[in-house]
Amino acid sequence: MSDHARVKQVEMNYTKDRPKAKKPLKIEDLSLRDGHQSLFATRGRTEDMIPVAEKMDQIGFWAVEVWGGATFDTMHRFLGEDPWERLRTLKRYFKKTPFSMLLRGQNLVGYRNYADDVARLFVKKTVDNGMEIFRTFDALNDFRNFETVVPVIKECGAHFQGCICYSLTEPRMGGDVYTLEYYVKKAKELEAMGADSICIKDMAGLIAPYDAYELVKALKANVKPMIHLHSHFTSGMSPMSHFKAIEAGVDIIDTCLTPYAYRTSHAALEPFVMSLLGTDRDTGFDINALADINEILERDVLPKYKHLLDDTKVSVIDINVLLHQTPGGMLSNLVNQLKEMDALDKIDAVYKELPRVRKELGQIPLVTPTSQIVGTQTVNNVLFDTPDERYKMITAQVRDLCYGLYGKTSAAIDPEVQKKALKGYERGETPITCRPAEVLAPELEKARKEIGDLALDDEDLIIYALFPVTGKKYLLQKYGKEKVPDTVKPITLEEVARQKEMIEKAKKGELVEKSKIKEAPEKSPHIRTFNVFVDGDYFEVGVDEVGGSPFITSVHSAPASAASSGSIKPAAPAKPASPLPPPKPKAAPAAAKPTPEKAVEPVVTDGTPIKAPMPGMIIRYERNVGDMVNEGETVVVIEAMKMENALPAPVTGVIKAIHSKSGDSVARGDVLAVIG
Repeated sequence: MSDHARVKQVEMNYTKDRPKAKKPLKIEDLSLRDGHQSLFATRGRTEDMIPVAEKMDQIGFWAVEVWGGATFDTMHRFLGEDPWERLRTLKRYFKKTPFSMLLRGQNLVGYRNYADDVARLFVKKTVDNGMEIFRTFDALNDFRNFETVVPVIKECGAHFQGCICYSLTEPRMGGDVYTLEYYVKKAKELEAMGADSICIKDMAGLIAPYDAYELVKALKANVKPMIHLHSHFTSGMSPMSHFKAIEAGVDIIDTCLTPYAYRTSHAALEPFVMSLLGTDRDTGFDINALADINEILERDVLPKYKHLLDDTKVSVIDINVLLHQTPGGMLSNLVNQLKEMDALDKIDAVYKELPRVRKELGQIPLVTPTSQIVGTQTVNNVLFDTPDERYKMITAQVRDLCYGLYGKTSAAIDPEVQKKALKGYERGETPITCRPAEVLAPELEKARKEIGDLALDDEDLIIYALFPVTGKKYLLQKYGKEKVPDTVKPITLEEVARQKEMIEKAKKGELVEKSKIKEAPEKSPHIRTFNVFVDGDYFEVGVDEVGGSPFITSVHSAPASAASSGSIKPAAPAKPASPLPPPKPKAAPAAAKPTPEKAVEPVVTDGTPIKAPMPGMIIRYERNVGDMVNEGETVVVIEAMKMENALPAPVTGVIKAIHSKSGDSVARGDVLAVIG
């Protein structure tokens, strides 16, 4: 008997006399948003959701989360997809299950607070495109950041779910900030704002089972809206915490279908369905229908994303999260950032520094965007601080936080850190105490003028208003004004199979016929080494220039300890001091064209260079060639880990050269500008 047949037989035996539950547990499925965001960097494509959409619609979920969080950013930036089109497409397949999204309060789906006019239009257009439930949170639990979006949600007839970000200052609930009283007070504030339901948002899997029981009991006794528990699996506690919450009377829990569950994602749905069979909290779900969906996902979808999964760890839980409280997505960002800077050996120092930075910045919960704010600043401190000075490179977002642009922190910000962060701050050196958006000028008309005819509707306008650099690049590609890079195009199962076959042949040495193998020449003193990553395997490739043409002289597997983990990215080669001469072809080729992404220009070296201290993306240059700049003034702003770092002029002088442009990706050590 096959596994599928066994599951069907078990389901028939259990449900022969299955009574209808008195108070069925409601389930929100997160597979199509938080599931793939947690496990493979939000790279799930709309085309891979369609095969299971209609089947999921028949299960009976309270809601399915399909949008929000990082999806809006990732879709237009890395997948070449229109975020709005995903909503419209999936709505054609989900006929009866409500859609839910994760809304970051005044941050919307970005990493800063946007002006009120942008926030209002965003919510309205989201409802127009099919959204029904807005899971709304603020990273600081400052509900003043709800005051613009909630009235629009209500006016549009949508469901307002207010979130309380769950955080700790002790191993268990308590301490001097995040107490039971704190959460009850926050829940009452949400009820007063008109919340239709209240969600405990445990983004790092920190809530312990008995704390979950106590908290749900207290909330059920003090507020009327439905109580919803969202807890990531990261620490391994979430299934136990969910069960204690169920005992305490929680109305809704979040789960994922098994292929999208566990690790830094969420607990799997199916064990809850079977565990609650015949009880007064029975979900009523058909386990056989769930098995059918899982089979499709395992066979037709997940193989396309296997290369993005972190298969370096045997354990599916990370007990360290209970020590550093770092959400899974933030943790992978930290590791990747250190890896790209050849500084992975500093990870322990980062873990040690992280709680210190978090405390100095007001003991803020670690959730987007505050997790990135704390994480990026921690990396900067570890890599760039000296024994005599901390916070040598402060991100723009830390300055904004210290000014009050994100809201009021749970505890006071360290006054010395705040003073240093606000020194020379463009908005002023005295922090604000009002609602953050009150100091933000309207943005829509300015964005409309900047993007012009490239934005054909309000949806296009919003993409640009939220993400001016990457949003504009996407719109240029969407309307055929720039070539769509191959890196954003989807792969098929056939391509996955071919890649696997080629890798196996490469490992066996079968890709080159022996008769065609030439004796390798001697290495010259000019040989350069490149790192090459292939499906989790790591190779060092020696490249020698012969007559101007690169010539591969050696390929050998590197030690296993150096192998890449997590997402596989091509290693960035070091940029030469001067451009290489073109290869000498046998026949005269057509005139070479620069790539759409970045034209190759001569590198000016006569002067003082400003180099990228980290890999990232150019946001903007504050100075142009020929401009005078004083030492310490910002020349270029680079984005790393979604946070902005202003790079100052190391000397006073004139900008002699600029080697990149807005939207370009740069490697650590790349010369961005030269001052003479």
